[in-house]
Amino acid sequence: MQNTMQKSWTKESLATFLIASLKGISQVLLINNAISGLFILLAITTSSFLLGIMTLLSAFIGTIVGILGGADKESIKQGLFGYNSVLTGIVLTLFLTGPYHWIIALFGAAIAAVFTAAMMHAFKNSGVPILTFPFIILSWMMLLASYRLKEFHLTPTLFPQDLLNWEVDMTGNIDWVEGMFNGIGQIFFLHSTLSGILLFIAVFWAGWKLGLYVIIGNSVALLVSYLLGGEPNLIFMGLYGYNAILTIIAVSAVFNTKSNRFNLFSGIVGACLTVLLTASIATLLLPYGLPALTMPFVLSTWLILSARKVLPRL
Repeated sequence: MQNTMQKSWTKESLATFLIASLKGISQVLLINNAISGLFILLAITTSSFLLGIMTLLSAFIGTIVGILGGADKESIKQGLFGYNSVLTGIVLTLFLTGPYHWIIALFGAAIAAVFTAAMMHAFKNSGVPILTFPFIILSWMMLLASYRLKEFHLTPTLFPQDLLNWEVDMTGNIDWVEGMFNGIGQIFFLHSTLSGILLFIAVFWAGWKLGLYVIIGNSVALLVSYLLGGEPNLIFMGLYGYNAILTIIAVSAVFNTKSNRFNLFSGIVGACLTVLLTASIATLLLPYGLPALTMPFVLSTWLILSARKVLPRL
């Protein structure tokens, strides 16, 4: 009888752990849904099997850190210790190379969960969510460490550039459909139509309104960046879209105020703002050879949500 109960408890615990880890993946898109997390994992794996494995392991690690650290069980179950770990693991896998880069990536995923806990404490009285800020700062730090630590090797895709010799490249094909799928794909650094389709399925599975917001946010970013004279290659690769998508989900759906009729409008304003922030932050980071990551999303969302404390109708 005791052995039967123990086996049952073990199966239940493993199922809870797996669901929490999948929710950690879905929380990158601010979604609390294990099935959506499974679709996202499938989208990543279809693009790169290695990246899919690293995503799952990073989600496991973030969840384990939360459990071993004695975090609030509800926060663990919602995947709140997984999403920064997932993004950190993905970025370090993509932008570091060498025989030990996967170990560094998984170590980064563990530190990201600790950093997430620290930021939760620091922000607990502010009423403002930490979002992906721990992932951004930690990833930048670990990528910059490559200039001082010989075991950290940057991939050739990241290199410092001189602003004095920078020129805007207006060549490139215009493909609005591809830009739509690439926009959501770039949240996970994916450039694949199939991956984009699976990510849209993940979002719509969680709710049709979320899917609608994704379409609106991405469309706004594509249109605004195009009208402002952005580089076509960057626009249709989705590099202006992914921050806008995350921002409109955060502002209009996840952290909205139910009595506010202008939530969607606020989300659209935030999405437009990410275009300017993406261009400026990417330029600011050129001399360091660093990607903007999701900092435009974080800054734009913080701006809108903080302003709501004083302007509740925003």
